[in-house]
Amino acid sequence: MKSSKKENEEKNAPTSAEAQNGKKDKQTAKKNKKDKKEKNTIAQTHEINGAEPLTARSLHQTRVKLGKLSSQFYEQELLRLQTELVKLQYWVKHQGLRVVIIFEGRDAAGKGGAIKRIIETLNPRGCRVVALSKPSDIERTQWYFQRYVAHLPAAGEIVLFDRSWYNRAGVEQVMGFCTEAEYQEFMQSCPEFERMLVRSGIILLKYWFSVSDDEQERRFQARVKDPAKRWKLSPMDIEARDRWEDYSRAKDTMLAHTNIPEAPWFTVEADDKKRSRLNLIHHILSKIPYEDITPPALELPPRRSGEHYVRPPLNEQFFVPLVY
Repeated sequence: MKSSKKENEEKNAPTSAEAQNGKKDKQTAKKNKKDKKEKNTIAQTHEINGAEPLTARSLHQTRVKLGKLSSQFYEQELLRLQTELVKLQYWVKHQGLRVVIIFEGRDAAGKGGAIKRIIETLNPRGCRVVALSKPSDIERTQWYFQRYVAHLPAAGEIVLFDRSWYNRAGVEQVMGFCTEAEYQEFMQSCPEFERMLVRSGIILLKYWFSVSDDEQERRFQARVKDPAKRWKLSPMDIEARDRWEDYSRAKDTMLAHTNIPEAPWFTVEADDKKRSRLNLIHHILSKIPYEDITPPALELPPRRSGEHYVRPPLNEQFFVPLVY
């Protein structure tokens, strides 16, 4: 009986190939479950990033609840969203739309990285980044908005402002680069200026990148240690680091005066860079209705041979040395 029982167990035991397939199925199921969970958290984050205001406590609870995105999921989702951005750009050009997207926020909040991912796959002839340096002596005598107006989009263009006219409500006010009268004039004029832009047909989106003081400090320290990132840290950033509360007060006042129905502010929770980029691009796509008019793939004809042309000898040319 024992021998018979043993024979049945051996007969019913899975082969090594079956065991391997079973293990592979379990791994696939586990991965699918993880991806599904991450997609659900993305959906939750999209809801959070809507216009509904959130308390500091609920935001903290949300950060804790949302886990870290896997690199594989992030890259796949980013590529999908970037493909949608290309479709959006085709539509903007086809319809002659004019789009302005403003990026504001704390130093080291991730604005530059988000802009980089947005423009990565777009045609630079129809999408450009405006990052102005401090005003010249002549520009200081002009109407404050004048140097920004020169960079507004023509039909079919998307313009991304890496910091904008809101410098006056932020760094200029906190660091004393403008007078109190100039600051008050800006706070009164800015809403009217933006209403004019919207009435003229410009699509205006404004994003504030919010980062915690702990995360900002971590990114500052990383910039200090990395020679390739050290250029991102200026003496102005060091000074701003000691004025966290002043910048918080300036930001809250700015949003209170300029968060208008025609051009509301949207806050991007930016402690998690990967998640913030996906949320931002998803939100931009949701705010500008578009249709997929991607042109069909071109058919490449056979290349014509140049059999009658004799190329000059290679020794008459200079080549970059093959170091790698």
